[in-house]
Amino acid sequence: MRPTGRMQLGNLLGAVENWKMLQEEYDSYFFIADWHALTTNYEDTESLRSTKEDLLVDLLAAGLDPDKCTIFTQSRILEHAELFVYLSMITPIPWLERNPTYKELMENIADKDLSNYGFLGYPVLQAADILIYKAERVPVGVDQLPHLELAREIARRFNNLYGDVFPEPQALMTETPKLPGIDGRKMSKSYGNSIYVSDSPDEMRKKVKIMVTDPARIRRTDPGNPEVCTAFVFHSIYTPAGDVPEIERECKHAAIGCVDCKKKLSEYMLGQLEPVFQRRQELLTRPDYMKDILASGEKKAREVARATMVQVRDAIGI
Repeated sequence: MRPTGRMQLGNLLGAVENWKMLQEEYDSYFFIADWHALTTNYEDTESLRSTKEDLLVDLLAAGLDPDKCTIFTQSRILEHAELFVYLSMITPIPWLERNPTYKELMENIADKDLSNYGFLGYPVLQAADILIYKAERVPVGVDQLPHLELAREIARRFNNLYGDVFPEPQALMTETPKLPGIDGRKMSKSYGNSIYVSDSPDEMRKKVKIMVTDPARIRRTDPGNPEVCTAFVFHSIYTPAGDVPEIERECKHAAIGCVDCKKKLSEYMLGQLEPVFQRRQELLTRPDYMKDILASGEKKAREVARATMVQVRDAIGI
């Protein structure tokens, strides 16, 4: 995960909740992708160190367990960069230019100059991140499949040129709930519409209170349409499944007003998220503990990465 700001609920639901399950079944590696953060934020690095620390706190508070998975910082394992160099030598430029994410961001981000090699070549760095641990499975959503397929193509090309070193990683498809921001648009820190893992209970209540609902429901007695209500999207995720149909029915028949509906939502959300917030507050008082977690994770990751690079250099003849 890139340390580009505080963790949103969208990140929590779309990635970390799944990672919590995977750490129970797989030998899992999760890292803070600070090099990847530079691909689009290379001009603004003043807060990079603090955002890395915040991200680690969020990951641990959300449930990643260093006794069950390996957690580390990307830039501390220099072998990632070395493998990136070797893979860059064999990756055709057209493979990178056809990346749909590259095209989309080049077209839609007008306030940053993304015409740099780091941004064009970041899928090769992603491939190095995966292949250096000889990963067999990579958890991805549908939108990330092109990135994983490129990593597979790069692994295949390397193996064809130098002999079999890398397995071709397979997709471990994950469900990614679509969580809107409190204004109904895509949740984004640039829109100022996000709910964060680090939000206090009071902050969360305030944000839920101003969450947009059915714009056609003007009066309390007007029937509502849950299908166009942002609050109902959150109900469908945080409210107990058995209570959701009742919320839907009450909305459609004007049996509950939006104010009371959002009060219920706040309590359901806090029931699930307040323990994460409390755990986060506890972790902030234990900086040495978090340093130890990274040091331990980096030690394990470095050992695996170094062993892979011995094979890589031998295969290439370096």
